[in-house]
Amino acid sequence: MDQPHTQARPPAPDWRPEGCRRVALVLQGGGALGAFQAGVFEGLQEAGIGLDWIAGVSIGAANGALIAGNPPERRLAALHEFWDTITTERLWPYGLDLPEVLDAGDWMRQWRHEASAALTMLQGQPGFFTPNVPNPWLSAPGSRTATAFYDSAPLRETLRRLVDWGRLNNGDIRFSVGAVNVGSGNFAYFDTATTRIGAEHVMASGALPPALPMVRVGGQHYWDGGLVSNTPLAHLLENLGERNTLAFQVDLFSARGAVPRAMPGVLSRQKDIQYSSRTRLVTDAYRRIRALELELRRALALVPEERLDEGQRALRQRLERLPEVVILHLIYRQQAHEGQAKDYEFSTGAMREHWRAGLEDTRATLRHGHWLAMPPPGSGIQVHDLHRP
Repeated sequence: MDQPHTQARPPAPDWRPEGCRRVALVLQGGGALGAFQAGVFEGLQEAGIGLDWIAGVSIGAANGALIAGNPPERRLAALHEFWDTITTERLWPYGLDLPEVLDAGDWMRQWRHEASAALTMLQGQPGFFTPNVPNPWLSAPGSRTATAFYDSAPLRETLRRLVDWGRLNNGDIRFSVGAVNVGSGNFAYFDTATTRIGAEHVMASGALPPALPMVRVGGQHYWDGGLVSNTPLAHLLENLGERNTLAFQVDLFSARGAVPRAMPGVLSRQKDIQYSSRTRLVTDAYRRIRALELELRRALALVPEERLDEGQRALRQRLERLPEVVILHLIYRQQAHEGQAKDYEFSTGAMREHWRAGLEDTRATLRHGHWLAMPPPGSGIQVHDLHRP
């Protein structure tokens, strides 16, 4: 099958900015919009940028597993194969030119968008999920089909086919996925630093109710991490250690948007606000925390050594080793014809548009080469966003 984009040049040796000891990729959940993240990865690979840590939720967890679970020369091909597998063009064969009357602006594209999403709801998606029979409303409580509208077994087989779990757990890339414990309501991260991860962990991270069934992991049941936090950035920032870090934060829902003027806009905007997970609030909060830590470090430096107790000495030593952090924030920008169904509109055409947008946004971001540089010590957390005024 033809590839949706020009293939990336063979990657150069893993590149990192001077003084950078970790490059991280942080991937938000967002269903069909996840092809945008695949385009971002293509742009990073094209630039020869190596990855040390991937943290993902939901579709971000699946994309991350495909990257971390394959050798560098195979990663882009695995992403292509995954997205070609789970997307279809039911309304009109992809690549076949539409008559001019059927391609007359956003109103027609909006119709195709909604119709394609409706077919996904009715028929499921190959390699991803199939409708449960009987419907959960007609199922006996406790039965296999009683708690979800779809069966995600096809996704398990797709992941097992495309991901080398041995490489994912033992390779050079640390991998983390977020999910919610159904019984306790607590958020949990499965991390290769402490846990051996398999397909069930990735599926648990993407088990969004009531569409997809909860997934059993270690005797507990889990749902999609996006129910609590759709952005795993906090997990990265809380586990930085002493390593200077460059992080690419890739969001599929934008916290900023226009005020709706009709019900379709209301439903779409509600989803954006719900699943954007306040990424900028998280970055702003950690920047304030870092600023306070730097102030405390300066204050402790003024205290004579003999006046410090053991705990204060340990605190001063920790603060002296605070890492520098640069976050490059990439956010998918919704197109005019897309509505609230954008995250479950799995047409081949939409997938390739999302992929292309991720690739182009990454290229545009990387043209700001100075954003990649590690700041001088004591600079705190630096955040850059191509689309933020």
